[in-house]
Amino acid sequence: MEFSHIPVLLSETVDGLNINPNGIYVDGTAGGGGHSAEILSRLDGGKLISIDQDPDAVKTVTERFKDNQNSIIIKGNFSNIKELLNDRCIYQVDGVMLDIGVSSHQLDTPERGFSFHEDAPLDMRMSQSGTTAAELVNTLPQRELSRIIFTYGEEKFADSIARSIVKAREVSPVNTTFELAEIIRNSVPEKVRRNGHPARKTFQALRIAVNHELEALEKGMDEAFELLTPGGRLAIITFHSLEDRIVKQKMAYWAQGCTCPKDFPVCVCGNKPKAKVITRKPIVANQQELEINIRSRSAKLRICEKI
Repeated sequence: MEFSHIPVLLSETVDGLNINPNGIYVDGTAGGGGHSAEILSRLDGGKLISIDQDPDAVKTVTERFKDNQNSIIIKGNFSNIKELLNDRCIYQVDGVMLDIGVSSHQLDTPERGFSFHEDAPLDMRMSQSGTTAAELVNTLPQRELSRIIFTYGEEKFADSIARSIVKAREVSPVNTTFELAEIIRNSVPEKVRRNGHPARKTFQALRIAVNHELEALEKGMDEAFELLTPGGRLAIITFHSLEDRIVKQKMAYWAQGCTCPKDFPVCVCGNKPKAKVITRKPIVANQQELEINIRSRSAKLRICEKI
């Protein structure tokens, strides 16, 4: 299946990077190359490093940009951005963008096991390597399953769902998306089933756990910010509250100055702002984009600039 992904908040993100035609930029989540292509179109003598952990994405962007001298493609996780760039003797960049979460291609490829709308092996690995969702579902203790579903899915019926999963796997392993979706459906009250598919939050939680997404976001943000030159920008698109909260709080922390108590006559902490927040409120999709791409409805873009 061809890797296709409609880039969300495309112009807002690339405009927000304040592109220098001769600068060095990183698209840490290249996907189908939508954002990468727009950045490349604005470069003259500059370079764009496009990173993705998904072999399908790497194959797609490698072919798409094979004739572009400004393009460098790297297979890897953006959480290791510093090592990936340092290995190629790149120690500073002018901007980094991250489009966090699952891609349209991953959702729409049934055999990848991200979606509860198609029956497929319960996989959910973005990198196509490592522990699968099926392994988590069939091996984790009930308490840990409940914690993951509650914390990463913000699912209030996490205890009931985890209990039902453990009960089901005692009979036979839960190996497919439909098997898990049915267990979830039978674990929540009837009224919950009428408000969209009840499996959405649990699938989200397992995907985040399988791919260590929140840990990757925290580490990737820190490393990306460290790589920025003064005046360089970090632009991040998130799709749910857990991600957005991390981005918002970390950018606010970088932008924070003196942390001394207000009643101190002079500053003794010496803390100075490391960044300025460009987007006081997150940028969201306009009506035109929502009509074209319904998946953009939950997207939030935040941008900061290194001082």
